[in-house]
Amino acid sequence: MTHPYPALDVITYGEAMAMFVAAETGPLAGVGHFTKRIAGADLNVAIGLSRLGFRVGWMSRVGDDSFGQYVRDTLTKEGIDQQCVSTDARYPTGFQLKSKNDDGSDPAVEYFRKGSAASHLSLDDYAADYVLPARHLHLTGVAPAISASSRELAFHLAREMRAAGKTISFDPNLRPTLWPSRAAMVEGLNALAAHADWVLPGIGEGEILTGYRQPEDIAKFYLERGARGVIVKLGAQGAYYRSATDAATIAGRPVANVVDTVGAGDGFAVGVISALLEGRTLAQAVARGNRIGALAIQVIGDSEGLPSRAELDALELAEVPGIASAA
Repeated sequence: MTHPYPALDVITYGEAMAMFVAAETGPLAGVGHFTKRIAGADLNVAIGLSRLGFRVGWMSRVGDDSFGQYVRDTLTKEGIDQQCVSTDARYPTGFQLKSKNDDGSDPAVEYFRKGSAASHLSLDDYAADYVLPARHLHLTGVAPAISASSRELAFHLAREMRAAGKTISFDPNLRPTLWPSRAAMVEGLNALAAHADWVLPGIGEGEILTGYRQPEDIAKFYLERGARGVIVKLGAQGAYYRSATDAATIAGRPVANVVDTVGAGDGFAVGVISALLEGRTLAQAVARGNRIGALAIQVIGDSEGLPSRAELDALELAEVPGIASAA
């Protein structure tokens, strides 16, 4: 009997939205022209990994509307498997508005996602035959925040993949406004992180979630809860990583012109996950994360700056590996 699902390298799930990016600077209320793009932290990672040649499956729900079709068209264009993306005719696909900034600061974002099709994700969307053969599960903190039923799905995915002996990465991607309270967010995301092999908080996220301000202490917090490796993103300064046997800070890559900071963390995750799945060291994975994160912030859009495999290979071959020369 032929297996109904493809053999995948990576599984992820969450909510994708249509995103309207302002064509001019200033408050969103005064903007008259926007460009339509795609948004969603987990989908950004799926896109980035697919461009690097990994077989990626993304699970979600979309509405029976033009935004939902736009999401599906994007998945097709990016080569991402969508057999576990369902169309829910009862609820709409969410969307967001994003301002344009010229000074490198974080843009303003307004979300229109309450009651969306994806917020109704639940255990009904879980297909063991689709998920468990995959090598790796990537989770973010966004999908568990959009509803209690989606949160239940996140934990089920993590438990099932861990029991199957597969690797799991987790990027907190804090969205405080989506949670009932800050305490609920901290408790929920730390519980989810305890299932992960690789935890990737930003320094500010780490302080909120652990109460510690130093990257060394944030990393220790998650290592004590079962992580194999923790990578704390330090913005322009790069990232600090720590495992049971190794720890270091890998310097960030200078960017002359920061265009759009949204998606930098997702690009970083693409670099780290791809390298670790290829058997690279944590140090090499962090270096690649820094590289792709830097590419992501030089263009408008959350995923537009993510490189193809050929582009990444050319960049990595163009310079002597700093990790090797520093050893």
